[in-house]
Amino acid sequence: MNILLTGANGYIGSRLLPILVEHGHHVFALVRNPERFFIPENIKESVTPIQGDLLESHSLASIPKDINAAYYLVHSMSKDAKTFDVKDRKAAENFKKGIEATQCKQVIYLTGLVNDEKLSKHLQSRYEVEKILKTSSIPTTVLRAGIIIGSGSASYEIIRDLVEKLPIMIAPKWVNSQCQPIAIFDVIDYLQKVLGHKNCIGKTFDIGSDDVLTYKEMLYTFARLRGLKRFIISVPLFTPKLSSYWLFFVTSTSFDLARTLVASMTSRSTCKNFEIKEILDKKCISYEESLKRCFSRIEEHAVISSWKDSFSASRLAPKYGDYIHIPEFGCLHSIERFYFEGDPNQVMDAIFSMGGKQGYYMNWAWRIRGLADRLIGGVGLRRGKTYRKRPRPGDALDFWRVLFADEEHRRFLLFAEMKVPGEAWLEFKIEKMNEGYVLIQTATFRPKGVFGRIYWMAMYPVHLFLFAGFGKKFIMKAKEVKKVHRLKGKT
Repeated sequence: MNILLTGANGYIGSRLLPILVEHGHHVFALVRNPERFFIPENIKESVTPIQGDLLESHSLASIPKDINAAYYLVHSMSKDAKTFDVKDRKAAENFKKGIEATQCKQVIYLTGLVNDEKLSKHLQSRYEVEKILKTSSIPTTVLRAGIIIGSGSASYEIIRDLVEKLPIMIAPKWVNSQCQPIAIFDVIDYLQKVLGHKNCIGKTFDIGSDDVLTYKEMLYTFARLRGLKRFIISVPLFTPKLSSYWLFFVTSTSFDLARTLVASMTSRSTCKNFEIKEILDKKCISYEESLKRCFSRIEEHAVISSWKDSFSASRLAPKYGDYIHIPEFGCLHSIERFYFEGDPNQVMDAIFSMGGKQGYYMNWAWRIRGLADRLIGGVGLRRGKTYRKRPRPGDALDFWRVLFADEEHRRFLLFAEMKVPGEAWLEFKIEKMNEGYVLIQTATFRPKGVFGRIYWMAMYPVHLFLFAGFGKKFIMKAKEVKKVHRLKGKT
């Protein structure tokens, strides 16, 4: 099928894109700026970017006529708190006119749960968009979801920030409101499965897990899984505006988004229509399981699991590297970049040989760190290497574990198994730059609670000095390398 995907570079759209391609569809991605739209190398042949703005009706003339189905995954809530509802309606009207000029047979719209009689401005706007799309001559499948749990989602990041940063919370009374969360994994699965399904076309469904929880229960569950003791006291003194400021100052969200979310959290957000579970014979994962996926060592896209299981039958090459990433949200980073001219494969060989008898940069400092780790019950440096020349995923490397080693694309990813108040990763990758290459070395730390942040700040000066010479050492070990210098800022 030819699929039109709006919001292709958004949180939902970017995760849905490779799933649609994996299922054999060609995707036309509607984006404002194609140059800023990243398409993984291995699916480029099945994705066609289309430049267009839903607020500018004339720009939608570029939509192909032979579209079979379309996803509507856009909204304006975080851009302008005062006029987003007007923009939402205008975008929906323009989309309806544009898609009616094609051969499209189904529109799929993801929105919020709108079961409460008194809706927030945000949910009311989403409901108005739903009604506009339903007036189209093309049948619309509507999926209504509550809180979406996934690394990087607004709701999850607020939960994470609150629990990680505040041992004691004086919280607004809306923490006692009930909701029905759903994992991003299940949202994507629903979006894919309703496509072309005869029993789903033209219908509206609520989607959610079986867990009906208060926000307070969700916060406590997060804390328990992270091994943190937290105390939450709800008080009725917080007005919606004060609650918005509270989220804004404590979490990483913007004030406009905080205000929008607070307005939505004050009312019950649970499912009433369970028909879709019977139609698709699907059971969603629990809230607890969705959190565990967020805590994963590698942020694997859902498409990875299916490729690993059946890539031999797929028309796509199993190039998993495009989808394997270090967790980004809630993490602290130290990045070093080194430019060099010479053979990048020799540099990669030197990086693969690190650890064990080869050691690191400033080996005496690593030995002290290894001894300290052993004293507190860690694995230390005595474990050595479980490989000779080329590392493979799962291999041990001193107190690191190899997660990804790609010789062809020059990328090496390690996870720290030393005792630290959080999780730590170390990544090396080499990319082409001008007449030479650049080695990008990234140390990432996901702190566990307040102590984890204190640990990172205390160690940061040491890491700054240690890692500055770390990558350069590997470059200098390679033969025929010249013009080596450290880069500042972004490459």
